[in-house]
Amino acid sequence: MQSTDTCSYSVLMSIYKQENPAYLIQALDSMLNQTVFPSEIVMVKDGPLTRDLENVLNRYDAKYPGLFNFVSYDVNHGLGYALRQGMLACSNEIVARMDTDDIARPDRMEKQLAAIDGGLDMVGSDVIEFVTSPNDPVAATDLPKGIDAIRSYSKRRNPFRHPSMTFKKSKVIEAGNYSSEFLYFEDWDLFNRMLACGCQADNLSEPLVAMRVSEDFYARRGGLQYLKYAKLFKKAQVMRGYFSNLDYLCSYLPHVVLCLMPNFLRAYLYRVLLRNR
Repeated sequence: MQSTDTCSYSVLMSIYKQENPAYLIQALDSMLNQTVFPSEIVMVKDGPLTRDLENVLNRYDAKYPGLFNFVSYDVNHGLGYALRQGMLACSNEIVARMDTDDIARPDRMEKQLAAIDGGLDMVGSDVIEFVTSPNDPVAATDLPKGIDAIRSYSKRRNPFRHPSMTFKKSKVIEAGNYSSEFLYFEDWDLFNRMLACGCQADNLSEPLVAMRVSEDFYARRGGLQYLKYAKLFKKAQVMRGYFSNLDYLCSYLPHVVLCLMPNFLRAYLYRVLLRNR
């Protein structure tokens, strides 16, 4: 039975074999050091893991008996499928997303639970991005605040940063849950469907999560494959009636320019311009 206590929440994470055990430890510790302790951590093993990753998970499972709920299967299916299964496995109404290489501020959940208790169905926050240390960020976001700004922004760009999100499970399920249909855009797809269902949403104006990015993170957000899935996702928004044709053009054409420009220039634009609203 799902708990509806606003102090009870599940943490939803997905892991696959190429992830770094040291980063996983930092991510788990950051959620275990929250001022409001989680009542459950749902960890989806998206295919077979390395021995080192399994050893980390086994140590934490032994240290915190009953806290971890592992979901596993034999073949890697990707993030959308993994989070869909993980969401179904969460036993609490309130679910907090977290990536296995990011770091949450200790008061993240205290602040987001208060926002949910205040009437929101989904809440994110501004974030910082770092390569080596959260104390030396390479970029910061200024995401839209307030439901009207979020709905408007969602028709051009993703209005939330996925690892900072906390939401009600019932609202995620009502919107159709995560989908594996749109590679790279699984989160934006879900958020738009939730907004279309009338969910109340906001972003807190504090960087409650530090997101780890690689040296070439921004440069890799381009190329023909990425552009192909961007077009597929944005065409689907038009078919669903969430994007107008003008929304599609205003969102897709800049994506074309970004994806086809040289890597160094795309990285510069992301860091200097696109991480601020």
